[in-house]
Amino acid sequence: MKTFLIARVVFWISIRLSAQPSIGIAQDLDKDSIVHEAGYSYLVASLAKYVSPRNVSEEMFKINTERIKNLKTPLYGFNFFIPAELKLVGKAVDEKAILAYTEIVFQRCKILGVKLIVWGSGGARRVPEGFNMSVATQQFIDIARKIATVAARYSVVIAVENLNSTETNFINTLEEVYNIIKKVNHPNLRLCADIYHILKENESPAIIEKAGKLIVHCDLAEKEQRTPPGVKGDDFKPYFMALKKIKYKGVIILECQWENLSLQGNTSRKYLEGELNEVYH
Repeated sequence: MKTFLIARVVFWISIRLSAQPSIGIAQDLDKDSIVHEAGYSYLVASLAKYVSPRNVSEEMFKINTERIKNLKTPLYGFNFFIPAELKLVGKAVDEKAILAYTEIVFQRCKILGVKLIVWGSGGARRVPEGFNMSVATQQFIDIARKIATVAARYSVVIAVENLNSTETNFINTLEEVYNIIKKVNHPNLRLCADIYHILKENESPAIIEKAGKLIVHCDLAEKEQRTPPGVKGDDFKPYFMALKKIKYKGVIILECQWENLSLQGNTSRKYLEGELNEVYH
């Protein structure tokens, strides 16, 4: 375990020292060999599938821990954070259940050496029809602050993700995420700038500059059908220029709809790498 944790520390230092963003991918652990062969630096996996105490027993978690130790592609973080049945806003919020769930999640992340969770969770944060939006916003701010406080005890940073209005009805733009993060004001609650959702909501690259150092993570896909980079030929360079201005050198994760990862994976990575090289060099 000690050797594993030392390796994780070296892994995080290497990210910080990168000259430009590294390219990773959101995929199932079963696709590790394909992802490695396609040249991706990092992997983001489903928390719901591999960590969540609602789905993963202690015995299964131990098995998953061994799998993660032996991955060819280093595990960078998790997504699919809060299950839809744990409502974050509305009249059915069970704060005690939420905090008990997240406590175990963060405990398990610490065991794995994982320091980042992307917080989308569109179902959990969906505002019930007719419920006051201002009240929902304050509810989210309050619970987010409490969750971040728990996360801090386990050295986990949560990156709240902007989700476009076709996926949920709450916190749809990066601007809205930014405003909430500012109000929560906790170092363990930061921003995931998802360029796919930014494109869907027609936000300007200027919002990335405004959010600045609060951005700790970035996801990406093409706009129309969430295709991988290079399929439709979307130009991401204006957004990369904004990332360069804020000196973002973290990881960009491809979270896409793949037709055939084995055939598309390497080509899409190279397309994105080419655009990053144009901007960062």
